[in-house]
Parts: sequence; C-alpha cells; structure tokens
Amino acid sequence: MTDKVGPEAQYDVFADEFLEHARDGFYNAHHDRPACLELLGDVGGLTVLDAACGPGLYAEALAERGARVLGFDQSPRMIELCRERVTQGDFRVHDLARPLDWAPSASVDRVLLALAIEYVDDRVAALAELRRVLRPDGALVLSRQHPTGDWLRHPGDYFETRVVEEVWSKGWRLRYWLAPLERTCEELYQAGFVIERLLEPRPHAATEAVDPEHYEMLAREPRGFIAIRAVPAAR
Repeated sequence: MTDKVGPEAQYDVFADEFLEHARDGFYNAHHDRPACLELLGDVGGLTVLDAACGPGLYAEALAERGARVLGFDQSPRMIELCRERVTQGDFRVHDLARPLDWAPSASVDRVLLALAIEYVDDRVAALAELRRVLRPDGALVLSRQHPTGDWLRHPGDYFETRVVEEVWSKGWRLRYWLAPLERTCEELYQAGFVIERLLEPRPHAATEAVDPEHYEMLAREPRGFIAIRAVPAAR
C-alpha cells in the first residue's frame, strides 16, 4: 500500500451515484450535515467557503440559511452537480491539496470542510491555507470519520497514521488516511487553529422512524463521524 492518497479525484467516477446516496442517506442527511450546520451557527449574511463541496448538499443548506457560498471540489462532475443545485453560488474545480491562489487572505467568515480531510496527504498545509482565507473572527468547521469507527473496521495500531483502501457497499473503491483523534487535533494546532467545540453527533430522536437500524447504532456506538469547530489562534 502506498503511503500517499495522491491527487486522483476519486469521487468523480461515481459523483451522480454519490449525490443520490448522500441526499437522503442516514449518515449524511441525519448525522453529519446537521452537526456541521449546528457548529457553523447563524450564517445569514456571511461568506462561507465550502471546501471539497461535493455535489452541493451542504452548500444548498447554507444558501437557504442566507449565506453567500463559495465552493470548490477536486471533481469536475461534482462541481457541475453543485452548480445545478446552487445557482447563486460561486463554485470551481480545485484540489484541496493546492494553495487557494484565487482566494484573498481574510476574505471569508466561515469555512466548512466536511468529510474530506482524510483524502489529503499534507493536511497541515491544507488547513493552514484555510486558516489564511479566514477572517480573524471566523471559524472552521471540520468533520471526519470517527477514528474509533475507523479502528473498528481496520484493526491494528490505533495510533498509527496510515493509508487504507476500502470498497464501500456500492462498489466504490476509496483510498484515504486513518488517523487517531490526537493527530487531527495536533494538525489543527499546527495549522494555527484552536478547537472550540468537538461533537460526537448522535441522530435526533425524530429520525428513528427514518432508519431504525442505523439510528440505534449511531445513537450508541462511535461508528459515524465527529465534527469540530476551530477558530484562528491569536498571532
């Protein structure tokens, strides 16, 4: 196994399927998106950068809440889907691993990085670039797979940061980084952030009827996602 994920836009080949999956899928619609939106808070009138925006499901929710949404994704097809979904936003093809040379420093109020940091090889550099474009009073909201859930699926040394390859239930083959929670917190610190809040979100009781099996599991076990709100550290 390689020690890098690399620059391939892995989601591009199943972007349309992913949109169908994530739009109403329990993990995305009732677990991660609500947690991220909660941590972002009131975004009315704010400029929000949706980094690795995918097909625009988060961007759509942000626009509905009154935000001016900017976004980028490595996948050209994802950006096409995002533009179709959020016609008033500004979206472009861009790799999170590359500098945001089109974004001025201190130009956005919030950054959302949902379920994407694990696909980046140099995560500190990517986070530092997101720190650069944030205003001093801004905030970053980051979500990732729960590291305990990762370890349960991929047993071994929990503290070893390593690349794994996994085939998801729909046949999607993905390569990404496993990292302990400590590593993610340290990378945020090295990039110039201070953590304000960390959530291990559980689905709301009202969603039990949607999918009782996944509701029960995610309400009791660390097999979903975590979400973090971090702010720029004082220079």
